[in-house]
Amino acid sequence: MTGLAGALPRVSPTLQHEPTMRKIDPFLFLIMAAVAVASIIPAQGASAEALDTLGILGIALLFFVHGAALPREVVIEGLVQWRLHLFIFAITFVVFPLAVMPFGVLPPAWMPADLLLGFLYLAALPSAVSSSIAFTAMAKGNVPAAICSSAASNVFGLLLTPVLLSLLARTSFEGGFDLARALGDVVLQLLVPFAAGQAARPWLAGVMTRHERRIGHLDQAIILLIVYTAFSQSVVDGLWSRLPPASVALTAVLCLVLLAIVLAVTAFVARRFGFSRGDEIAAVFCGSKKSLASGLPLAKVLFAAAPGFGMIVLPIMVYNQIQILVGAVLARRYAQVAVMPKVPG
Repeated sequence: MTGLAGALPRVSPTLQHEPTMRKIDPFLFLIMAAVAVASIIPAQGASAEALDTLGILGIALLFFVHGAALPREVVIEGLVQWRLHLFIFAITFVVFPLAVMPFGVLPPAWMPADLLLGFLYLAALPSAVSSSIAFTAMAKGNVPAAICSSAASNVFGLLLTPVLLSLLARTSFEGGFDLARALGDVVLQLLVPFAAGQAARPWLAGVMTRHERRIGHLDQAIILLIVYTAFSQSVVDGLWSRLPPASVALTAVLCLVLLAIVLAVTAFVARRFGFSRGDEIAAVFCGSKKSLASGLPLAKVLFAAAPGFGMIVLPIMVYNQIQILVGAVLARRYAQVAVMPKVPG
């Protein structure tokens, strides 16, 4: 990965903590530990309020750093491959929601309302950045296209995700989703810091590069804080008494099924459209990934007062690990086919 990082345009270093090639990512154990601690010793009262405030400030800092670290030319240079990018966007923001919608017919005993909202939120999220790029490179695909599509997906997804979630929730929940409040919170807590980071990039780009590892650790710490405070709130509100064990197992199964559907549709349609093998690989990995790094902070903004927050973010936490495990296997298979010698006919 060192050679790859030096050859590619810099992508937000705060997203580099997302697992790529490893089958078991240590960060997964940290997330599980945060859930376990919240289940046993949940934050309550004044400590919960202090941690919640700290989480809000941490999210603002996180997106400020994202803005300072993301080169504008990465997105601009990728616009020339608009056909491929539109296809990847369609997979991310159209095929995913369509694949999730049938989950609403499952009985409430298996699929509680907050868990269904979590799957709808998963479907509306943008693509992951670092894992999409790393797997595309490992599979010998179109890396520049992966950089542009995943980066643009995260930038535009900050506004597109609440809009899409509003449409999905309106069809599944009688109360719908407060889009105006959600967009206002996203602009204030995410886009304003992100824009400030972009404005400060000329002065901070060098700092971002020199301290990439430390910034990645900051990103991890903020996500762990969000997980702990979110699950603390949900545990106090009776999360585990309202979430049947069957629902946890069902979440893992549905995430695996969802990933399989999206991978199959993406590969099939990409070939029907006549995309090159490199473009197909970029579409498969960018289109099938969902960002945990953006998903948890954004969920904290959108569902700050939701009693079932822990249940809402459960699908993205489970899906993130499944997409890494499956992605590593699939990338190796693509790479093996690419280097396989052709037998003369």
